[in-house]
Amino acid sequence: MSNKILVIDDDTDILKVLKANLELHKFDVATAASWSEGQKAIALNKPDVLILDLMLPDGDGIDICRTLRVQYPALPIIMLTAKDKISDKVIGLESGADDYVVKPFETLELIARIKACLRRTKTAAEEQITIGDLSIDCKRRVVRIKNREIILTPKEYDLLSLLVENRGSVVGREQIKKHLWKESKIYSWSRVIDVHIQHLRQKIETNPAEPEYIITISGIGYKFRPE
Repeated sequence: MSNKILVIDDDTDILKVLKANLELHKFDVATAASWSEGQKAIALNKPDVLILDLMLPDGDGIDICRTLRVQYPALPIIMLTAKDKISDKVIGLESGADDYVVKPFETLELIARIKACLRRTKTAAEEQITIGDLSIDCKRRVVRIKNREIILTPKEYDLLSLLVENRGSVVGREQIKKHLWKESKIYSWSRVIDVHIQHLRQKIETNPAEPEYIITISGIGYKFRPE
């Protein structure tokens, strides 16, 4: 699925050029020539990245950026402007913009900045995963159920991470073995996996006998419930 880009700029030539070039790079592009149009386009298109002109006929880009940061805290915003003073850049970034591109600019540079924003957004999303009552802080390796921290052993956490990363898909026993124990020689490793699954269920499931999160796929392995 293509990433959605919304460009808000009152210069129609810039809108046409950006739309054509960004679409060549497989982005799904929407445009707006004013802030009033832009507000509607944000609600309609739910963009992955917003490119916002600093000077619009019906709104100041700094004020707009501050408003957007409150309404859409996770939306990456790249400010587009002819102002190239360091003080202008600082004000733009402090208003909540993720990046700042000065006109005239090279389209390839803008595309690189868009991709950088998308990578940061993806990384931030992956650092905190919430599924039902279960939340995982991947950066700190902290797991909570209903905001209550659950203490896992390193192997239990690694097993949970593997299942969550592949949520909705079946994870086979051989895959679990290679992920957790590499090439270690473990006697009856299949039983060892079962024991770790059992301990993990006891810690995260309300009723381990009727698991909500970790589902057994008979003869194959396990599947973590999708979001």
